[in-house]
Amino acid sequence: MTKVDTNLAGQGRFGKLFYAVIRGILVALCRAYLRLSIKGRENIPKTGAFILAPIHRSNIDTPISCATTTRRLRYMGKDSLWKNKTIGSVLSALGGFPVTRGTADLEALKRCLAVLALGEPIVMFPEGTRQSGDLIQPLFDGAAYLAIKANVPIVPVGIGGTQDVMPKGKKMIYPRKCTMIIGAPIYPPLATTGRTPRTATTELTANLKSALQELFDAAQLAAH
Repeated sequence: MTKVDTNLAGQGRFGKLFYAVIRGILVALCRAYLRLSIKGRENIPKTGAFILAPIHRSNIDTPISCATTTRRLRYMGKDSLWKNKTIGSVLSALGGFPVTRGTADLEALKRCLAVLALGEPIVMFPEGTRQSGDLIQPLFDGAAYLAIKANVPIVPVGIGGTQDVMPKGKKMIYPRKCTMIIGAPIYPPLATTGRTPRTATTELTANLKSALQELFDAAQLAAH
C-alpha cells in the first residue's frame, strides 16, 4: 500500500481505536459543556459508506458531528498537514485524509471516492465554508456527485445553537445549549460508470438543501 493509500485507510486498527478514545472524550465534553442533545440516530446506516452532510455555522460543528455515530467518520484536510509524519499519522487516525489544495476539484473527489470505496463514511459540509443566518445557503454539488458515483446515501444533519457557542470570527467557546437532528438518508439514483448527468446531481442537491433547511429550523427551535 502506498503512502497516500495508507493515509486514506486511516492507519488501520490502531487508527480506529485512537479515534474511539478521542471521540468519547469530545462527546462527553459536548454533552457536559454544551448540553448537546441528539435526535434521529436511527437514521445513521450501521454498515457501509455514506456521506454525512451537516449545516455549517461554526468551527465547533466539526467535533460535534462525530457525536452522530460511534463509527469513525472521515474528514478532508489540506495535504500540507501531512508533511510531518507524526502529525500526519495522528490526523489520519482521527479520520482525516489529505487533499491537495489548488488542484482541480476532481482530484479531491477522486480521493473521497477512494475512502468511500473502503466502506467508511465521510463528513462533507455542503454549504462549503462557515455561513451565518437562518437560511441554508446555495449548496455545492460535490456531495450529490459523490453519492451518485459511489451509490451511497447522504445523511443530512441540522445543528442548532453552534452560532452562539462559537460565532464566526470568535475563538472563545461559550456554554450554550446545542441540538443536533439527523435526518433520514437521501438515496441517489443508480450509480453510473460514465458521466454523471447534471440533472441528477442538481435534483439530488435540491433535495438535500430542502432537507437541511427543515432540519436546521427544527434544531434551532429545540436549541433555543
